[in-house]
Amino acid sequence: MILQFSLDSRLPETAETPCVVVGVFDDHMLSAAARRIDAASAGTLTRLLESGDLSSKPGASQALFGVAGIKAERVLVVGLGEARKFDAARYAKTSADAARALKNLPIDSAVSYLSDIDVPGRDLAWKLRTGALAGDAQAYKYTATFKPREKSSRPELHALAFAAPADTDAAALVQASAIARGVRFARGLGNLPPNICTPAYLAGEAHQLALDHPGVTCEVLEEEQMYKLGMGALLGVAQGSANRPRLIVLEWKGGAADEQPYALVGKGVTFDTGGISIKPSAGMEEMKFDMCGAAGVLGAFLAAVELKLNLNLVCVVPAVENMPGSNAQRPSDVVTTMSGQTVEVLNTDAEGRLILCDALTWVQKYKPQTIIDVATLTGACVVALGKHASGLMTQDDTLADELLAAGQATLDRAWRLPLWDDYQSQLETGYADVANIGGKYAGAITAGCFLARFTEGFRWAHLDIAGSAWDEGRKGSATGRPVPLLAQYLLDRAAG
Repeated sequence: MILQFSLDSRLPETAETPCVVVGVFDDHMLSAAARRIDAASAGTLTRLLESGDLSSKPGASQALFGVAGIKAERVLVVGLGEARKFDAARYAKTSADAARALKNLPIDSAVSYLSDIDVPGRDLAWKLRTGALAGDAQAYKYTATFKPREKSSRPELHALAFAAPADTDAAALVQASAIARGVRFARGLGNLPPNICTPAYLAGEAHQLALDHPGVTCEVLEEEQMYKLGMGALLGVAQGSANRPRLIVLEWKGGAADEQPYALVGKGVTFDTGGISIKPSAGMEEMKFDMCGAAGVLGAFLAAVELKLNLNLVCVVPAVENMPGSNAQRPSDVVTTMSGQTVEVLNTDAEGRLILCDALTWVQKYKPQTIIDVATLTGACVVALGKHASGLMTQDDTLADELLAAGQATLDRAWRLPLWDDYQSQLETGYADVANIGGKYAGAITAGCFLARFTEGFRWAHLDIAGSAWDEGRKGSATGRPVPLLAQYLLDRAAG
């Protein structure tokens, strides 16, 4: 369950709650709420700062219990760093730091006064939504495959309130709740092991989503249907696995009956060994995250449905497992895509674009006004942009601006890479219409160029989330990105 969010107009010194959260800047400069706490407690915060028992450094936090003159049981003081450097990114990071500290306290609720702090260029609604999403992200805990434990008697954080005037519109927290559900849904799917999260499992989750939400319909295409449709590229990737593929389709009709839908297409490789072009064993366990594009579009779809956005939306997930079985496709195989174009498979580890190209062709039957595909597509994108930004490719400048703006608004940021025709020559081959790899240079871009061949005539963008979809390491977790970016993009379209 996500955190429960609410607004609180009480003064920080009079709020009866297990914990209030306030911030301090460098040079002993207190936030407005911290000043009130300090005054009501006869200078407690000032004395602790002067003695060095409180730190104002970003990421620092200190819980004070039973502060004299304060109604709250605890005061959590978080460091804000230099006031002149406090910006949107620092606010989001501070909100996450505070939530992490709250999670470790024996409390079931708290009131954050960080929303009182000025953030240049951002309004109260932004601060409320960003603080709520940061809080829920920290509260998330993966438990699906652990031995069930007895319920602890120790209180756990389940409710988080934010300081705001009494007449504040709660719409920002409504949005935060919906997006948080989408993010958690995406993270939950991404973190599951591949022996559980198979193509059939993804299809079952989509069916359940439709059952739980009136107005949502779900269709799942099986292997035989895809064969009849000529999806040779998608089926070629799947042919080495005992887990058979699915093409999952969800529809939400929140707009007018004749309104063209927005389309989200997500790469759903539930495990990627690389196929015959097998990957190195080191780090291969992270390839369960190769379906995070699918998880991301499903999460964004869920957020849009929870918000009952007044637009039409279709979500398509080609779901496969890429295995080196005795029937697996080989390097140099030529497959025929649903579009009729042929592809020489020079590397079976460049499989994401092969399943996406058939899904992108199939979704065009809806005549969507915009198509956005999301995929953990290339290591080259991680090399180029690291873990912080998703790669964005499109030939539509307006669409690029819309998606970049949504990323800036949510801090789920993307960076645009070129999609010039100059790169298309790298995909030429003497044995088919196109090769599935373009050589050692500009790998993220040539992957985008490959997909562009299957979206001609449509307003289309590609998001490569190979760097942003999960955190590395044995305890690394799916991030739920780009659910916030996509949800904001759809919110903006519904508002327009």
